Amino acid sequence: MSLERVNPSELSPPTGFSHAVTATGSRLVFLAGQTALDGNGRVVGETLPEQFETALGNLLAALKAAGGTPADLARVTVYATDVADYRARAPELGRVWRRLAGRDYPAMAVVGAVRLWDEQAMVELDGFAVLD
Repeated sequence: MSLERVNPSELSPPTGFSHAVTATGSRLVFLAGQTALDGNGRVVGETLPEQFETALGNLLAALKAAGGTPADLARVTVYATDVADYRARAPELGRVWRRLAGRDYPAMAVVGAVRLWDEQAMVELDGFAVLD
């Protein structure tokens, strides 16, 4: 499996994401949207960073169960109910990402959402990975 992160010099420098990711491998893993649900199905965390950490942990747990690692992530989409708050907390969220997933950034997007499936959820992450 090979992922190549592509960041053309004519685009703005990426911070916490890659502009493009090319992938070669034999297995795709499509990861369902993960929020800050605990093992009992309850949303945990009062702040966006707390919920982001749990949601990312859930996404990575699903990836690990499928045989992957954070470095295998090719694409992640973040759905946030408050994009302004997400932007304001980006440095803190970036620290959470690096602690849990490292510095091999996938192609990413942040999308504003009026609400998520669980009304208390502030953030949801989904994506796909490419494995050997």
